[in-house]
Amino acid sequence: MATRSALVTGATAGIGAAFARRLAQEGHDLVIVARDAARLDRNAAQLRTQHGVQVDVIPADLATDDGQESVAVRLQDPNRPVDVLVNNAGLSLNTPFLRSSVERETEMLNLNVHAVMRLTLAALPGMVERRHGAIVNVSSVAGFGAAMPGSTYPATKAWVTNFSESVALSVATFGVRVMALCPGYVRTEFHQRAGINMSKTPNWMWLDADELVQDGLRDLRRGKVVSVPNWKYKVAVFGLRHLPRPLLQRVARDTRGRIGRD
Repeated sequence: MATRSALVTGATAGIGAAFARRLAQEGHDLVIVARDAARLDRNAAQLRTQHGVQVDVIPADLATDDGQESVAVRLQDPNRPVDVLVNNAGLSLNTPFLRSSVERETEMLNLNVHAVMRLTLAALPGMVERRHGAIVNVSSVAGFGAAMPGSTYPATKAWVTNFSESVALSVATFGVRVMALCPGYVRTEFHQRAGINMSKTPNWMWLDADELVQDGLRDLRRGKVVSVPNWKYKVAVFGLRHLPRPLLQRVARDTRGRIGRD
């Protein structure tokens, strides 16, 4: 039986690093992608030593066309098929929209939306031809409602979730799975990198990245198209989906939006 392979973006920290660890533990050879080449090399060496798998690295800034192209070319290589793609890399802006800039908003859209679209489209034709493959697009519970005043991050994640659901319907008959993974607050470098003070966030709201990935992969294998790990966030998503809009908007106005970086 051929060794399975997986490509993970944003793979040097947080949810992406947890995906890389879990998939390596399950026996997948890996291609890991991130901007920091030195950190990629360190992570790759650790994964090879701990799990005995092959790990290739692609240093790339997926907010740029060149970065996206370098990863798309690898995904399209028929001689080195990728069985699992995890689109995890993403960012948010620690700046309300009224004080933002076209350049920063475009950077976020390029990474959160365009890169997800481009890499998914690069991977899918080969997966469909082989009648096998899976794509996990890391979204967010924030995408289910405008609950972060001034932030355009939820809009990008709403796109990721809806895009994943739509594409999943189109490829399911070919044996290919596509799923949006929608976490809440996860203990990663996300908020620290954005300079967000999360010290007042209650402990019960935080999720562990490794547990999140374990739950997400279980949902993927069960055929779920949208995965919201942990009952606390399932309740939150139900509220975001079903609360009357005026009530949701009032709650949002009374709650300070917290924004971060994946």
